[in-house]
Amino acid sequence: MTSAHRSSYDSIAQLYDRLWGDWYLPAALPALDRLFFRRVSTSSRVLDLCCGSGHVTKELVRRGYQVTGIDNSTELIEIARSLLPEVDFRVADASDFGLENRVDAALSTFDSLNHILDLPRLTRAFGCAHDALNPGGLFVFDMNLEEAYTADEQQWVVERDDWNVSLVRGTFNPDQQLASTELIWFRLDGEADCWRRRASVVHQRCYAEADILDGVTSAGFRDIQVTPAPEAGVQPGLAYGRIFVSAVA
Repeated sequence: MTSAHRSSYDSIAQLYDRLWGDWYLPAALPALDRLFFRRVSTSSRVLDLCCGSGHVTKELVRRGYQVTGIDNSTELIEIARSLLPEVDFRVADASDFGLENRVDAALSTFDSLNHILDLPRLTRAFGCAHDALNPGGLFVFDMNLEEAYTADEQQWVVERDDWNVSLVRGTFNPDQQLASTELIWFRLDGEADCWRRRASVVHQRCYAEADILDGVTSAGFRDIQVTPAPEAGVQPGLAYGRIFVSAVA
């Protein structure tokens, strides 16, 4: 969810929140508990990088952390602010941001960093995260590898309540190492007695694990550890082709 221009999530932010907003956390909680929560003391200052609509942020707040949330989607940040008005949410690019005060730990979840579409920008994002941390601060993030994209090419229809029908189709171009998710959303407008259509295409870049780790290293991190999602306890459906990376500033 990172870009210098209007986010591809802005036009479908409400749909994203309905479909996936609270889906990730229950499936990934064992991994986050093992890799992050057990290592970061309560009341620590935490950066939720690419926070989306704020559902992981909500869990951080529930556990007593002081959280700053950053995402480049204005509309997703608005949803997050409505969910957690007490949290410092900011619209910013993950590869070009700075904090006035450093934090004790940083977290980026749900393969958000795969939305950065070139390696130099991804490396800059790692650098921004490093610069936002106090010395010795922990950074944990997850990313998808190629197996996640080749296993997830599909099309389906989702019906929610009485107000929308959504079509979601995922494709992967192995030559370009580019994954694309097309979302088409039809929402019932009761006053106008018609359906309103919104559409967006969201892209993710598939990076080799070695390139990811080179970027983390060049950003200045140390004690870098990679944990495949199944080994971290992530539930099936979210685990395949996903890795968690932890590193210390």
